[in-house]
Amino acid sequence: MTPRKDYTEMLNHKMSLKTTMTIVLLLFLVFWSISYTGFSFGDLIYGLPQIGSLFGQMFPPDWSYISQILNPMLDTIRMAIVGTFIGSIIAVPIALLCAKNISRSKWIALPARFILNIVRTIPDLLLAAIFVAVFGIGQIPGVLAVIILTISIVAKLLYEVLEAIEPGPLEAMTAVGANKTKWIVFGVVPQALASYFSYVLFAFEINIRAAAVLGLVGAGGIGLFYDQTLGLFQYDRTAMIILFTLVIVVIIDYISSKVREQLT
Repeated sequence: MTPRKDYTEMLNHKMSLKTTMTIVLLLFLVFWSISYTGFSFGDLIYGLPQIGSLFGQMFPPDWSYISQILNPMLDTIRMAIVGTFIGSIIAVPIALLCAKNISRSKWIALPARFILNIVRTIPDLLLAAIFVAVFGIGQIPGVLAVIILTISIVAKLLYEVLEAIEPGPLEAMTAVGANKTKWIVFGVVPQALASYFSYVLFAFEINIRAAAVLGLVGAGGIGLFYDQTLGLFQYDRTAMIILFTLVIVVIIDYISSKVREQLT
């Protein structure tokens, strides 16, 4: 047996052992999580008739209710538009600070990333609830929550793109003595612009869904009507809201995907 063959067999054995250990670890985590969450297929099967009963009460939807939720749905879309616009602008300088090849200082990049990670861990509903407590019930808390959600998405994705850009143009501009502003405008922006707009559209899709439920905590939009109809057991009206929201989300996703195709 040749040394090369011995090495190949040893490598295959290590890979097989690594794969086996990974599977064992994953299975352990799954069963450990099941035991501590109390998940049971028996309870799931027991609850299926209740789920069927709930869906039965949702249909047929109350089509006449659409006239009452049209303006709240438009409010939800406006919240998403304003929040995405403002948040995507604020995300740019934050991403520049987080990118190590742009800020060129770990004392700037690491704290900026740490703060961004903290913001990303806060659920949007919790943010909206906090802003409702500060500003009161209305659309302003919803817009602020969407702004922060947009920053956490766009800044994260953008700084990863910035760190992967081609360093050649940046080095050439540095060699000819370009200042930091020109360095960013002519060396960084052209390489990251298409990805940036794609991420903004992606964030807008997410924000439409997020804004649709922020009203559950009083942040305005269609979510307030989810809360009302569910609380009053008006499930046929809830179904109408869900269907209307689904149509809006599908249309926006389709338009957004077509625009992203043109950018890439």
